[in-house]
Amino acid sequence: MKGILVLLLAVAWVHALERGRDYEKDKVCKELANLGKDDFASLSMVLYSRKFPSGTFEQISQLVKEVVSLTETCCAEGADPDCYDRRTSALSARSCEKDSPFPVHPGTAECCTREGLERKLCMATLRHQPQEFPTYVEPTNDEICEAFRKDPKDFAEQFMYEYSINYGQAPLSLLVGYTKSYLSMVGSCCTSPHPTVCFLKERLQMKHLSLLTTMSNRVCSQYAAYGKEKSRLSHLIKLAQKVPTAELEDVLPLAEEINTVLSKCCESTSEDCMAKELPEYTVKICDNLSTKDSKFKDCCLEKTPMDVFVCIYFMPAAPTPELPAIELPTNSDVCDKGNTKAIDQYTFELSRRTHLPEVFLSKILEPTLKSLDECCDSGDATGCMNAQGPQLKKELSSFIEKGQKLCADYSENTFTEYKKKLAEQLKAQLPDASALELQGLIDKRSDFASKCCSINSPPLYCDSEIDVEMKNIL
Repeated sequence: MKGILVLLLAVAWVHALERGRDYEKDKVCKELANLGKDDFASLSMVLYSRKFPSGTFEQISQLVKEVVSLTETCCAEGADPDCYDRRTSALSARSCEKDSPFPVHPGTAECCTREGLERKLCMATLRHQPQEFPTYVEPTNDEICEAFRKDPKDFAEQFMYEYSINYGQAPLSLLVGYTKSYLSMVGSCCTSPHPTVCFLKERLQMKHLSLLTTMSNRVCSQYAAYGKEKSRLSHLIKLAQKVPTAELEDVLPLAEEINTVLSKCCESTSEDCMAKELPEYTVKICDNLSTKDSKFKDCCLEKTPMDVFVCIYFMPAAPTPELPAIELPTNSDVCDKGNTKAIDQYTFELSRRTHLPEVFLSKILEPTLKSLDECCDSGDATGCMNAQGPQLKKELSSFIEKGQKLCADYSENTFTEYKKKLAEQLKAQLPDASALELQGLIDKRSDFASKCCSINSPPLYCDSEIDVEMKNIL
């Protein structure tokens, strides 16, 4: 992994490349000299696949080829002083052409209305939304080795592309580290006299890195989708639902802690940020919550910190306890901009009383809390909250009731049993529907439930799908 540290130093050249300043050119040239052409190209493949996940392999490959060629030419001894700036400007201009061979990014058209350095800076800041449904499926050992023996270089590039577009929200250090380790495994095992045994042994050794990369991609995708504050409330909701017998004082520091870890590590170029921070977080969460819930205690008995984290991450919501009804906060504490205690308390109390996935609660809490915030900006905050409270409560209750209908029976049954119960419900509700119509409704609703009715459902996809399904709820 020491070689990865060298690779990570090259992160700066992505932005440097697009900015085209002399001092940044020097950084790029130094990294090319340090890495060598092959490693420089490999890092380019991971970086640009991650940046343009909707681009085809051919588009990303063409862009990487241009970048490496540009860097080699302009960093060569005796190259024209303006080579770098001229070539990066030409690359930027070519990206704006209608028949550009390079991948298109959302927002590219807007950047292309600008000129010079401003255009390059605009393109450097473009980001895709997280890929919430990775589609990468690892081939069989035989398929891997067949492709590797046919063309090792093409296999390596295809793998770096496929893996990076699917898990691009994982920190760059992890992506680079995992792809390097994986390709090293393939090179060793596909030339081994006993490939099956070799793959088994190597995958076992890589299990921790593999888990760390895929789980980092999951939690960083949510963080990217929600942003810092909404992500903090999201983690508070999940912990409240997993351990409803705990108190706010038990779970709030943990929600804030994991949010701090993600803000620190998801964009970090440090090789060991996630590897160091997640185990420390699991120690804290087990210290705080293992005595509050038997399932948490079981998770905390797993062999490694990463196994503990995975166990807790996938832990479903616990049954909701019998608690008195909660009222919307209406006091002036809500309007204290520097103090989120009243909002945190309300979010926590609502979450542990409500058997409904986090994506639903986060969705309805956003307009509810926004309305309260607008009251704070009015002349009479208390009067405004008292006046709007009944309507907000009505909308909240209606949304929760519809959401619970959409997800009814999903978490308590296997998928087959759930579809069977859903079919019975829809048949009773729509006695005049044809078999074909019913099957279409069953497939649509069950597909929605499989994606949006679990505790870790993807927020971007579910946000729009919840709106669609809410309109169709009977």
